[in-house]
Amino acid sequence: MPPRLRSALSAVLVALSCLLTPFGALAAWAAYGLTDSGRYVTTMAPLAEDPAVRDVIADTVGTGILREVRVGRTRIGGTRVDGVRMSATQGVMAPFVHDALHSFTKTRAFRVAWDEGNRVTHDAVLRALEDERQDGTVTVDLAPVTASVKHQLAHENLPLANNIPVRHTEVAVLPAGELGPLRKEFHVLQVAGFWLPVAAAVFAVTGIAVAVRRRRAITATALGTALGGALLGLALVIGRHFTVADLPAEVTEAAGGAIYDALTATLRTVAWLLLGVGLTVAGVAWLTRYAHQAREFVLLRLVRERRASAAPGADRAQQPTRAQV
Repeated sequence: MPPRLRSALSAVLVALSCLLTPFGALAAWAAYGLTDSGRYVTTMAPLAEDPAVRDVIADTVGTGILREVRVGRTRIGGTRVDGVRMSATQGVMAPFVHDALHSFTKTRAFRVAWDEGNRVTHDAVLRALEDERQDGTVTVDLAPVTASVKHQLAHENLPLANNIPVRHTEVAVLPAGELGPLRKEFHVLQVAGFWLPVAAAVFAVTGIAVAVRRRRAITATALGTALGGALLGLALVIGRHFTVADLPAEVTEAAGGAIYDALTATLRTVAWLLLGVGLTVAGVAWLTRYAHQAREFVLLRLVRERRASAAPGADRAQQPTRAQV
């Protein structure tokens, strides 16, 4: 193959490798990092101690409890006077309900409920994405969560903990209309999460192998990888901004940002790793290049000095002596 054609082919392959690297990291994270229940629960576990997340959960659950109490009283009374009385009662109950829930979010039982709730929700959504036969709304049974909390409270010797009823309550977590498109995207991510990193590695190795100047190809690949890591980190920052800005009204920016940061922690590490490894390899290739050039320069200088020192002796040897004359 002509050198010019080899150089062009190497440049194209290296460019494709650098382009696919950040997309491959993103696809692999979404396809394998978010689909492992154990890893997901471990990632979300520290959020149970985040004050912003605890406040959102306490306020949301407290509002739901007060709403259920209002609905129950309305069904019993059914008159306007009773509704007015219930509003006053809610105003009195609200601080106590919210204080009790905020206190509960600081206990071990809440952390157990948080982990178990994330586990059952993740399992339910994952089964729905993998099961082509399921078309309805994805629901979660809260009985395992209640059972875990009951066990933890009984372990802490809380009075009447064993009398807590464990009921099968179905809660919708994913509407039926969103399941079909989400399932297609999930299958695409599974394929892309495997083949994109493989293709990026194959393109990089092939581009370096066919290059005329391999050290230059290695440097270009390393710099492109570092650039891909930097772009991936920038995309995460921009994605965080838009995600936090598009949150529901009941979720604060601090809580949404904490959840986003927890989910994308591995991806941020990958972005920094790509940036660091790329710059390190490029720096090593640059240093070895100039070290090689310096060594060649020293050798060339030594050869010239030896030739210069040997030249006068050779001239004298070629000149005829007086006896020969």
